[in-house]
Amino acid sequence: MKLEDLEPKYDELQKKYGAKELDSIYNGGCIKNPDICFVFMNPTGRNIAASKEWKGIKSPWIGTKNVWDLFYQLDLINEDIYKKIRAIKGKEWTEEFAKNVYKDVKQHKYFITNLGKCTQVDARELPDSVYEEYLDLLKQEIEIVNPKVTILFGNQVSSIVLGQKISVSQCRKKLFKLKINGKEYKFYPVYYPVGNGRFNINKSIEDIKWILKNEINS
Repeated sequence: MKLEDLEPKYDELQKKYGAKELDSIYNGGCIKNPDICFVFMNPTGRNIAASKEWKGIKSPWIGTKNVWDLFYQLDLINEDIYKKIRAIKGKEWTEEFAKNVYKDVKQHKYFITNLGKCTQVDARELPDSVYEEYLDLLKQEIEIVNPKVTILFGNQVSSIVLGQKISVSQCRKKLFKLKINGKEYKFYPVYYPVGNGRFNINKSIEDIKWILKNEINS
């Protein structure tokens, strides 16, 4: 199975749970044995790739700024690309620039996805039941991509993926293991670093640097 094989299922769930005028946002980056898989919550209309007029890649965080601060602080994005992201407005992202950003993500050996692929017009809260419908699809994503370690952002995403109540403040730098089709994968819950969780970005950076040091660069 390939990642593209999952897209029709995401699109079906977009019709069920997402904004009708917007498209699903899938994933992007290094799709074969990345060092890290980053799992966020769900996309919003701020991602200009969700527009039905957008013909480029449908990857997370296109046309946004704040999450790239995180990746820059982690040395996971080229400085020239980061400076351009900071300099231009969201609507000034072109399909070619988005492609170049994700080419850089691939070169830095990480993969970006969301648990929920259903794009909303804003950052409204979604119930667990919606995210749970994406859980098997996320597990298939992880199985296809095969990351060394997966970062789960926030309490809700972490709890749903790991199948237990998670408070990221109580399990910083704590490793969880989960079997998918008989293979064991490594997961770390981390503070959500953007939106309402932006005040926790320094804690996210601290924990991810520790994970990189101990899981990837050791």
